[in-house]
Amino acid sequence: MATSIYRPEMARLADVEQMTHLEKLFHIELPEGQDLGHDPGQFVMLSILGVGEAPISITSSPSRSNGGFELCVREVGNVTGALHTMKPGGKVGVRGPFGTGFPIDEMRGKDVLFAPGGLGLAPLRSLINQVLDERDDFGRVIILYGAKRRSELLFRDELDEWVKRDDVECLLTVDCEDEGDEWQPEQRLECNLGVITTLFPQIQVDPQNTIAITCGPPIMYRFVLMEMLDKGIPESNIYLSLERRMKCGVGKCGHCQINSLYCCQDGPVFNYANIKGFEEAL
Repeated sequence: MATSIYRPEMARLADVEQMTHLEKLFHIELPEGQDLGHDPGQFVMLSILGVGEAPISITSSPSRSNGGFELCVREVGNVTGALHTMKPGGKVGVRGPFGTGFPIDEMRGKDVLFAPGGLGLAPLRSLINQVLDERDDFGRVIILYGAKRRSELLFRDELDEWVKRDDVECLLTVDCEDEGDEWQPEQRLECNLGVITTLFPQIQVDPQNTIAITCGPPIMYRFVLMEMLDKGIPESNIYLSLERRMKCGVGKCGHCQINSLYCCQDGPVFNYANIKGFEEAL
C-alpha cells in the first residue's frame, strides 16, 4: 500500500461476518482498489477516529487479495469493541503492512506442519491458503488445529474443505464439548477431544525436511514446541508468531521490545532458534 507509514489510509468495510460469539471477519477495501502488498504473517495498525489504534494480524492470503484484505478480530478492548459495532460501509484507518512475515520461499520443496491454537489460526490462515494456492511447490501439508470448544472453531467452512482434501492432512481437536451442543450432525466437524498436543502422536514427520509453524495463546507455546522438538524437528526449522502490545508499528515507541528485538519490526514471526534464550519472548 503506497502511503506514509505514519499516516493512516482511510479504508472501507466491504463486509462483516460473524465467526464466533467473540470474533468477526472484516473484509476491507482500500481506496481505488489498492493492493495491501502484504506477506503472510504481517500485521496492520487499524484505527477508528476518536477511539484509537490497534495492531491486527492479516488473515487473508496475498494470493487472494482482489483489491482488499481480511482481518479476523476478537472483541477485547476499546478499538476492537468499537470495530465490532461497525457495519459494512463504515470507514477505518489502516497503516502498514508492518513486520516480518513467514519465509515462504525457504519453505518451498519442504513439508509444512501448521499447529495453530484458537485465534492463532487467523494469522496462519494467510500462509496456509497461499501454500494451498501454490500446492505443487510444497511437500506434505499437515494442519493440527485446536480450540477450547467446537463453537470457537474459526473458519469452519475452510476447515471442512481442508479435512476433505486428499493432499492435506488436517486434524482438529477441542478441549471440551459445548454444553447443549446445537450443531446438527451434518454441520459437525470430526474433532478429537483434548488439547492440541494430543494430536501430535497421530502424525509422523520427516524432521529434517519439515518446517513447523505455530501461533496461539502464550501458554500453548511451551508444550507445542516440546512436541515439535520431540519429533526431531530442528530448532532452526520452527517458526512462531508472537503477540505483543505494539503501539507504533515502526520500532519507535519500545512497547513491543524483546531484549534487543522489536516485535513490530523483527517479528511478529520469529525463528525459534533465534529467540529460545530470550526469557521475555515466551
